[in-house]
Amino acid sequence: MIEFQCVGELRQNLAEGPVWSPRDQALCWVDIRRPTVHRFHPGSGRIDSWTMPSAAGSLAVRQAGGLVVALRDGLASLDPATGKTAMLAPIEPDKPENRCNDGKCDRSGRFWVGTIHDTVRGQPVGALYRVGADHQVRQMADAIIIPNSLAWSPDDRTLYFADTFRRVIYAYDYDLKGGEISQRRVFAEFAENAGVPDGSTVDADGFLWNAVYGGSRLHRYAPDGRLDRTVPLPMSQPTSCAFGGADLATLYVTSASQRLTAEQLQQEPFAGAIIAIDVGVKGLPEPYYAG
Repeated sequence: MIEFQCVGELRQNLAEGPVWSPRDQALCWVDIRRPTVHRFHPGSGRIDSWTMPSAAGSLAVRQAGGLVVALRDGLASLDPATGKTAMLAPIEPDKPENRCNDGKCDRSGRFWVGTIHDTVRGQPVGALYRVGADHQVRQMADAIIIPNSLAWSPDDRTLYFADTFRRVIYAYDYDLKGGEISQRRVFAEFAENAGVPDGSTVDADGFLWNAVYGGSRLHRYAPDGRLDRTVPLPMSQPTSCAFGGADLATLYVTSASQRLTAEQLQQEPFAGAIIAIDVGVKGLPEPYYAG
């Protein structure tokens, strides 16, 4: 098993969307179901937490200050000083059964986020959206079941995106200037009973790191889709990963304790933990939301 350190003593229900904030020198993430935004300061060990008004699927650092959070029904600003949120861009207001899930910013400062049916598994009613700096929302793909794994190659020519339910990570051609996607193809597929693809990040070498939910491991993929490395983890339900620290050399991994029985939780003390590991490579800075 790898050497790791736990971030705080919080046992998350469904921790997701880790993002390193260079401005705060801190790691931010959401606990979707509770719902809460957390911010960990490695220098002091302090964790700040803010309760959200609805399910919080993902977040990003905002260029204008504070954070933006993909709440159940749209992208909202979060002022850490007051804990107050304000809706910036409603998403799917005509579909109250859906909620926002995984999201991340591209290097032009647009926020990309997918939606998911909140109660019924296996429904292809979600979509992928792009939210511009002007808060305008545009649908980019549809018929999605569980959206995850948003990440971009270092040259901004490839967007990675997973439909977790379908056990597939896709790659799209990406046009950074126009914010357009095209030429979807299968990047990686998962066998039955081998876990499913959840959240991802890309390292400085252009390799994709993916948290294998239900699989107790991370995968590192080469740009051509070849499985380059497998890293075992001390939890069965890792949800996502992000590079952080002053030199972006620490890989933070979020996880979930949801749906585990009392016996399973006793056997798995790190279920729902956030851990920090050294995987020998560095990451790339995550862009701020420009709106």
